[in-house]
Amino acid sequence: MRTRAIAVLDKLRTRRTIRDFSDKPVDIAIIESCIQAAGTAPSGANHQPWHFVAISNPDVKRKIRIAAEAEEAEFYGGRASEEWLEALVPLGTDASKPFLEVAPWLIAVFAQRRGGEKLGQDKKNYYVTESVGLATGMLITALHSAGLGTLTHTPAPMGFLREICGRPETEKPFVLMVVGHPAKDATVPKHALVKKDLGEISTFIS
Repeated sequence: MRTRAIAVLDKLRTRRTIRDFSDKPVDIAIIESCIQAAGTAPSGANHQPWHFVAISNPDVKRKIRIAAEAEEAEFYGGRASEEWLEALVPLGTDASKPFLEVAPWLIAVFAQRRGGEKLGQDKKNYYVTESVGLATGMLITALHSAGLGTLTHTPAPMGFLREICGRPETEKPFVLMVVGHPAKDATVPKHALVKKDLGEISTFIS
């Protein structure tokens, strides 16, 4: 068991958020399997309050980029606080998001306020944010295990995703996952490599 746990740790230590993607295609079967893996996540009352919209259509990706960059321009142009913008400086981010068109896949993750354990039900969902967060983490892990790079993109607000993806008002966009292979010249900021060690993130009570 310890050997398996260390193997998972070693694998996840190689995960990196990337912003430079190749346009190399990714088989839809890989994306399907990773979404199925995310769908095994624990959830409040087992209602599984999530929906994943996987997008490879160039025209739709273009629409998403245009809408996302409009929101990001407002964010960097005055909506964000100086403290927030200062925190982003080491990552080198700005309002330009070409990866939204270059990467072969975008996966929009939606949180459902109503649903149930079976399709078509209309019950109140519980612990929605926590549940969808767990599923998103498992999606990232599955995609990384498959050998793919990811970026969790969160333009705010993200209401445009609901309209572009044709999702109902009862669903709230949670995150937009950018998925594909890293570009040959992809780099990772040194700032992103700083990870807290075990003693800094945990307390053991025996």
